[in-house]
Amino acid sequence: MFDLQTQPTASVEATQTVSRSARDLTVTMIRATVQIDQSNGDGTRTVGAGFLLNAPRADGTPRTVLVTADHVLSRMPDSEARIGWRVELPDGGWRFDPQPLTIRDADSDPLWTKPDDRDIAVMEISAPAAFAHDAIPIAWLADREAFDAAEVGPGDDMRTLGFPRGLSANRAGFPILRVGRIASWPLTPISAFPTFLLDLAVFPGDSGGPVFWTPPRPSSDLSPAHPYVAGVLTQEVIVQDERLRIGVVVHADYIREAVALLDQKAAPAP
Repeated sequence: MFDLQTQPTASVEATQTVSRSARDLTVTMIRATVQIDQSNGDGTRTVGAGFLLNAPRADGTPRTVLVTADHVLSRMPDSEARIGWRVELPDGGWRFDPQPLTIRDADSDPLWTKPDDRDIAVMEISAPAAFAHDAIPIAWLADREAFDAAEVGPGDDMRTLGFPRGLSANRAGFPILRVGRIASWPLTPISAFPTFLLDLAVFPGDSGGPVFWTPPRPSSDLSPAHPYVAGVLTQEVIVQDERLRIGVVVHADYIREAVALLDQKAAPAP
């Protein structure tokens, strides 16, 4: 379980500071999460979630990468989808501003990259400056040792962001935040357990969203270092057409693997 120890001299004011910081970090994840959708031509849409990653190229040049579930893009047959940008207005409000997103080239080949046998997809995109700024650092992805180092275990809360049934939190297109508890054990090594379960109802539109936790352990200045993305929500457990309200999460280290494959794909031939 998480180490919840606090400094012995922590005051009520200090505790509130930690809480506020945790909320700020959650807002950072909210701002980095976007809706992806494509019209089905019959008045309905295929909807998924994704989030933006700041993953510089090998030479250090900036790069914004969209992370989602592979099946979200694979189930969109057309070459062009939409990505749900949001625009902050001068009066403090927001406007939903979805724009075209090309997901296949002229030969209908996918522009995204995925690891073998993992429902993860990453794709380099051109994002508006504000969204490129909000993309989370690649260092926020949990690596293979992160769960053990943080003593994460069954019953610990995880947060997730998505668009259940295509619904957003408001007209501005922000994702909906929900909380579920880790429902499986063991969680590591991820080579043996590449996914874990979350006690959470999953709906179409949630797939591809980030699953993350905000470390409750305060640092020396009484604020968490940063949230850790634990993985990507990919599906709900269904047995004989019965939905069990249990989600499946692919470990975040496979996002790192997908980004590495993206680097290989972009590397010039020898």
